[in-house]
Amino acid sequence: MVRRLIRLSLVSLLLSLVSGIVHAQQNPERLILKDGSFQSVTKYEVNGNRVRYFSADRYSWEEIPRDLVDWPATEKFNKERQSQREEEVTKAGAPEPGDAPEPPMVAPGLYLPDGGGVFVLDNFQGQPQLVELSQNDSALNKHMGKNIMRAAINPLSLSSKQTIELKGSRSATQSHLTQPAFYVNVESADAQPTAASSPAKDKPAANNQAAAPAEQQRFGIVRMEKKKDVRVVGDLNIAMTGKVSQKQNWVKTTSEPAGAGWMKLTPVEPLTPGEYAIVELLEKGQINLFVWDFGVDPGAPANPHAWSAHKSGSGADDRPTLEKRPH
Repeated sequence: MVRRLIRLSLVSLLLSLVSGIVHAQQNPERLILKDGSFQSVTKYEVNGNRVRYFSADRYSWEEIPRDLVDWPATEKFNKERQSQREEEVTKAGAPEPGDAPEPPMVAPGLYLPDGGGVFVLDNFQGQPQLVELSQNDSALNKHMGKNIMRAAINPLSLSSKQTIELKGSRSATQSHLTQPAFYVNVESADAQPTAASSPAKDKPAANNQAAAPAEQQRFGIVRMEKKKDVRVVGDLNIAMTGKVSQKQNWVKTTSEPAGAGWMKLTPVEPLTPGEYAIVELLEKGQINLFVWDFGVDPGAPANPHAWSAHKSGSGADDRPTLEKRPH
C-alpha cells in the first residue's frame, strides 16, 4: 500500500513537471544574438561570462558566451512578446458578440438564474436568499420562467361589481425583510390583451387608495386586502358599456435595470406586515389579472426552496447550486 502511494506521488509529480515544461515550450522566449540569429529558450541564466539556457528546440541545457547575445534586442523582443500573449489571453476571456450576458450577482456568491422569472431577495437568519415568486392562480402555475400568463376579463351584460381574488389568506412566500428587493425578467406581451384597467394617472386617488405607478414602470406592487379565505387584489366595476374601472392600493416603488435583462423593483418605504402582489402593467392603463403574490412577515419560518450562496473551502464565493424548477 505504501509503495503504491509512493508510485502515485511520483507519477503526479512527473506529470506536473511535464505539464510545466510543455507550457514553457509552447511560449518560449528568445536569446537574440549579435549576428542576427536567435536561440528559442524556455529559461536562461547568466553565470559570469557565460549564458546557460534550456533550448526549446532540443530540450537540453546549453551554454554560449555572454558577449554573443544582443541584450537590448533580446529584452525588447521578450517584452513585446509577453504583452502580445497577455492581450491574446484577455481577448480569449472576453465574451463573443451574441453571447448571453453574465447573470447579475445580487449578494456575495448569490446570482440570478439565466432562465428569467420573478424573485425576491430575502434574508433569513442573517443569510441572503433568493426566493422565486409564482404567478397566481397557483393551480395554473407552470413554472415557465419568462413565459408568463396573461388573462382577459369579459364584461358582463349588466353593470356589476367584481373583485380580483387570490385563494388563501396567506402567500406561500413570506419576506422576512420589510423593504425587500424584487428582480423581474419576463417576456413582454406580443399582443395587447383585454385586461382590467388601472386608475387613470390624472385622476385623483379615492380615499386612501394610492395612484397607479408611473407609466414607464412596467411592474408595480399592490397591497392586498384580506377577506375570509381570500386576498383581494382590487375591486372591479364593469358598466353596461363594458368599460372596466379598477382600484388598488399601490405601493410607491423605484425601478432600475439590474443587467442581463433583469429589472430591480424596490419599495420606497418599508412595507407593513401583510399580503402583497406584484402586478404587470400593460398598455393603455390595463393590468394583467395574473399576479405574483408574497407576504411580509419578519417572524415567518424559512421559505421552502430558497436559494442561498455556498462558499468554497478557500473562502471565495462560488456560484450556488440551484434546485431545479418543479414541472
